[in-house]
Amino acid sequence: MANVDLMQLVKNKVRSLQPYQVENIDCEIMLHANESAFPPPPEISKLFGEVLQGCALNRYPDPNCQALKSVLAKQHQVPPEQFMIGNGSDELIQILLQIFCDPGDGVAFPDPTFAMYAIIAQGMGLTPHSVPLDENWDFRAENFLEAIKNQPTRIIFFSYPNNPTGNCFSSAEIQKVIENFSGIVVVDEAYYDFSTKSFTNELARHNNLIILRSLSKIGLAALRVGYGIADPRIIEQVDKVRLPYNSNTLSQSFSAKLLNHFSPIQKQIDTIIEERKRLFETLQGFSALTVYPSDANFILFRVNPKADEVFKRLMENGILVRNLGNHPRLNNCLRVTVGTRKENDRFIEQLNAII
Repeated sequence: MANVDLMQLVKNKVRSLQPYQVENIDCEIMLHANESAFPPPPEISKLFGEVLQGCALNRYPDPNCQALKSVLAKQHQVPPEQFMIGNGSDELIQILLQIFCDPGDGVAFPDPTFAMYAIIAQGMGLTPHSVPLDENWDFRAENFLEAIKNQPTRIIFFSYPNNPTGNCFSSAEIQKVIENFSGIVVVDEAYYDFSTKSFTNELARHNNLIILRSLSKIGLAALRVGYGIADPRIIEQVDKVRLPYNSNTLSQSFSAKLLNHFSPIQKQIDTIIEERKRLFETLQGFSALTVYPSDANFILFRVNPKADEVFKRLMENGILVRNLGNHPRLNNCLRVTVGTRKENDRFIEQLNAII
C-alpha cells in the first residue's frame, strides 16, 4: 500500500496559497456573489429551450466559437479575429498570464481588487505586486508606475468598475498607465453593463490594451461565458495555449441568441441600476454605516463597530452578504449585491433591526 507524503510533492507556490473563498451557504436571499437576482424572462427561457433542443450533445463544440464571435463583433464593431472566448473571464486571466509571463515575472494591480489576479499569478509562480488605492479607492498613474518601476512587471490588471469597492477608477489615470507602461494593460470590465463606462474605444490606438467582459453578472452565471477583445496578434497567441473546446456548445449558442435578443435582459439591468440608487440612498441614512458609491451591481459599506456580528445576524435571518473583513483595508466591511426590490426591502428591514 502506497503512503506518500503528498504535501511534499505539492509545489511550494501552491501550498502557500489560500483558496478563493466563496460562501456556499443555503440562504433564502443570496446577496453575496454579484449574480443577477432575476431569473431569465419567459421569452429568454423559451430561447434556451430552443437552443438546447438544437444542440448536438454527441459532438464537440465549435473550437473557435465563430457564431458567438460574429455576434460580439457586430455588437462592438470590432473584427471577429479580435475576440477570445473563455470559460468565464477567470480562464482568460490565467491564459494571459501564461502567455506574457515567465516564472518570477511581476503582475501588478491596485489593492483592494479582485482576488483572483493575485491567486492565479501566485499559483503560476509569478510575483503579485499590489499598489494600495487611496482613501477614495482611486490611484494616480504616476504613483502607480513608480511603485512597480523596479519590478519586472509584464502585465497590469484594472477591475473597472473595481470589485469589491464598486467604483470606476479615474479613466484619465488608467489612460496614462496604458500610454506609459511598456507591457500589457488589462481592463477587466466584468461589471460594464451597470456602469456603461468602457475603454473599448481605445483598442485601436493601443495594441497593449486588452478588454475583458463577462455575461455572468447579467444572468448567465451558470453558463460561465467570458470574452476578451485585443489586438489580433494577441488572440493568435491565446489560441496557441487555450485548451481545445474550452467553451461548450450550450454556452456558445445560447449566449449568441441572448445577445441578439437583449431587450428583456436590458430591462433587468435597468431595474438593478434603479434599485442600486435606492439602496445606496437608504443605506446612507444609517448613521452606523459608511457607504461607498458604486458603478457596479453591488454596494460596499463599512459597519461601526462590528461587521462580523451584522453578517452573522443577517445570515441567521436568511440573508447572505459578503464579509470582506479578512482584508486589512476592508476591516468591518460588507458587500451586498443589489437584488430585487423585495429582496432589498427585506435586507434593509433586517439591517435596521440589527443595527
